[in-house]
Amino acid sequence: MKKVFRILLIVLLAGLFVGTFVFLWNKTRPVKTIYGIVTPVRDTISQFVVATGQVEPRDEVLIKPQISGIISALHKEAGNMVRQGDVIATVKVIPEMSSLNNAESGVKQAEINLEQTRREYERTEKLYRKNVITLDEFEKAETQLRIAEENLQSARDNLEIVRDGIVSRNAEISNTQIRSTIDGMILDIPVKVGNSVIQSNTFNDGTTIAVVADMNDMIFRGKVDETDVGKLHEGMPVTLTIGAVQDSKLNARLEYISPKATTDNNVIMFEVKAAVDVDDNIFVRSGYSANASIMIENRENVLAVPESVLEFEEDKTYAYVLTSPEGAEEQTFEKREVTTGLSDGMNMEIKEGLSETDRLRGMAMPRTKK
Repeated sequence: MKKVFRILLIVLLAGLFVGTFVFLWNKTRPVKTIYGIVTPVRDTISQFVVATGQVEPRDEVLIKPQISGIISALHKEAGNMVRQGDVIATVKVIPEMSSLNNAESGVKQAEINLEQTRREYERTEKLYRKNVITLDEFEKAETQLRIAEENLQSARDNLEIVRDGIVSRNAEISNTQIRSTIDGMILDIPVKVGNSVIQSNTFNDGTTIAVVADMNDMIFRGKVDETDVGKLHEGMPVTLTIGAVQDSKLNARLEYISPKATTDNNVIMFEVKAAVDVDDNIFVRSGYSANASIMIENRENVLAVPESVLEFEEDKTYAYVLTSPEGAEEQTFEKREVTTGLSDGMNMEIKEGLSETDRLRGMAMPRTKK
């Protein structure tokens, strides 16, 4: 039994020794690195400045009342299309008691004045028919009657305005009917039936009844970094990518670059605006976030390589050109200085130093033992 145990122990130690020797031998063996091969190609290199922002109508019109009161009815809702003059809401006037009393008093005084003027007219008419007075005196009495009648009508209209905010004989142009001032879409109605509203005047902005905008006249409003703003100028083509509208891009044209910077999280930014070509098949909502790609330079049919195959040392750029035959067991490369041009962040233009027949060292492949 002891002999068997001794044999097993010797075998185990021998196996451990051999395994350790094999491990150390493999670890000290030199390894061979295989690189992928990249070929320069003819391509188009474009450089862009990217601005982030949102798409919105060029102008949003705030519809405000010309009288104070309470919203008695809403005839439209957000999303509805309206024409200029369409009624959006109706305001019920809550009159001040002093103004109402003055208006009622004005009507009573006008009625009394009219009644007295009419009696005087009737007496003047009888005297004129008897040829007691002249035609001129009769016509003066007739004019006074018409003035008294007009004063009464004016007093009654004033009472209706103070009490109801509307003149019954001109109801279609009443200030109680809040109408759209432009053609467009209602973006928001921030009031509800029963809300109090204040009229717009020189001392008060007034309550906004609705926000209306022309959705066919949209702009992109965004910001670019100060390092890029000097590369831009009005009229540049812009491509908009809207996250909420997948697989669709909109064309735009840069029309404004702010002359003054703003600071955003300690970064100096400049505002830009671009007129958007609205596609009839795409509904763009106000406030959609968007990225604008502004092409600042474009070069076609240039020799280009991926930036990852280049090596940058101070102010020089190098590429490693394959000198050994393809498929050879050992790869050898020549370090060659090249002159670069435009870059799009992925590929770089090569002006001098390489040709289309050169083979360049790319990424390292999995390493293998010799």
